[in-house]
Amino acid sequence: MPEMISSLATRVARRRREPVAVQALRSTAAAVISYVVALRLSSEPLPLTAPLTALLVVQVTLYSTLTTSIRRVNSVVVGVLIAIGFSALVGLTWWSLGLLILASLVVGHLVRVDEFVPEVAISAMLVLGVTQVTDTAWDRVLETIIGAVVGLLVNLLLAPPLWVGPAGAAITDLAGRMSRLLDHLGEDPSGPTRVEQAAARLHEARRLDNDIAQVDAALRQAEDSLRLNPRVKEGLLFRLVLRTGLDTLEICAVVLRVACRTLTDLAKARPDGPLFDPATAAALRQVLRHTAIAVESFAQLITAQVSANAEEAEARLTGELAVARAHRDRLAVLLLASAREDPAHWQLRGALLTEIDRVLDELGVDKRSQRLLDELDQHARTRRTGRLAGWHRRWMPRKSSPRDGA
Repeated sequence: MPEMISSLATRVARRRREPVAVQALRSTAAAVISYVVALRLSSEPLPLTAPLTALLVVQVTLYSTLTTSIRRVNSVVVGVLIAIGFSALVGLTWWSLGLLILASLVVGHLVRVDEFVPEVAISAMLVLGVTQVTDTAWDRVLETIIGAVVGLLVNLLLAPPLWVGPAGAAITDLAGRMSRLLDHLGEDPSGPTRVEQAAARLHEARRLDNDIAQVDAALRQAEDSLRLNPRVKEGLLFRLVLRTGLDTLEICAVVLRVACRTLTDLAKARPDGPLFDPATAAALRQVLRHTAIAVESFAQLITAQVSANAEEAEARLTGELAVARAHRDRLAVLLLASAREDPAHWQLRGALLTEIDRVLDELGVDKRSQRLLDELDQHARTRRTGRLAGWHRRWMPRKSSPRDGA
C-alpha cells in the first residue's frame, strides 16, 4: 500500500510539471479570477464574457497571449461600436441582422484581428439582441478588458510552461523514423516482391513530409514559449538550435526520399538478379547502419542543447560519422569495380553514393555549427537593420516632393 501511494504521488508530481497540466491550471485560475472581478465591476448579473475572454486569451505561451489579447479586445470593441451604430439607426430585423454580420466581417478584416474576425460579428449580434443596448455594450467591453487583463497578469505572475520538451520529443521521434528507414534500405530482399518492397520504402520516405510538418508545428509552439519568458535567459539560442536542427533533418529526409527512388529504379532495372554483389551489399548495410545511428545521435545532440550536457551526444555523433565515412569509402571502391564489370546501371549506383554523401555532410558537426552561426549573424543583422530603420524614420527629415510646395 505505501508503495502504491508513493507511485501515485510521483505520477501526480510529474503531471504537475507537464505543459498541458500547467496550462489547464493557469487557464482555470484566470477564468475564475476574471469572473470574480467582473462580478464587482460590471452591472451584469452573470458576466460570463470575462471568464470566456480569459480562457481564450491565456494561450500556451506568453508571447501568443500578448498578441491574442490585443486582437481579441480590438475585435470586441469594434463589434460593440458597430452594434451601437445599428441600434441607433435601424434596430434588429432579419435584414439588419444580415447587414450587421456582413459589415462586422468586412470591418474585422480591415482592422486586422486575424482569427478573431468572427468575434466581431458575434459581439455585434449579442449586443444588438438586448434591450438596453448602450449599457450592455459597454458592460461587454468592460468584461472583455477584465478577462484580457487578468489573463495577462496570470501569465506574468504564473510562469507559462515551456514547450521545448514536447518539441524535442517530436524531433527525436522523427529521427527514429528516419533511422528505421535507413535500416530498411540496407536490406536486399530477393524474389518477386523486391520491387513492391522498394516501392513501400519509397512511400515510407514520402510520409516523412507529414511527420516534418507535425514536428514543425510543435517547434513553432516551443519557439513562442521561449519568447518573453522570464524562465529562459538564452531563448534565442535555444530557438535557433532547434530550428537549424530540424532544417538539417528535413534536408536529410528529402535526400532519403531520393535515395529510395534510386533503389526502386534499380530494383525495377534488375528484377531477377541481385542489386549488388555480396561484398558491396555488406558495405552498403554498414554505411546505412552507422548513418542511422548518426541521425539519432544528431537528434540527441540538438535536443541536449536545451536539456542536458551536449558533449557526450556530440562525441557519439562524431564517432558514428567517422565510421560511416570509412565504410562509405570502401563502398565507393566496390561500386567503382562493379561499374567496370557491369556498366549498365552505373548512373543509379553513383547517384546512391552521392545521396549517402549528402546525408553524411548534412549531419556533420562542423556544418551544423556553421549553420547556427549564420543564423545568429542573420538575426543580429536583421535586428540592427530594424533599429536603424526605426531611427531613420524618427529623426531624419522627410524629403520634400514637388507636390509639397504646391
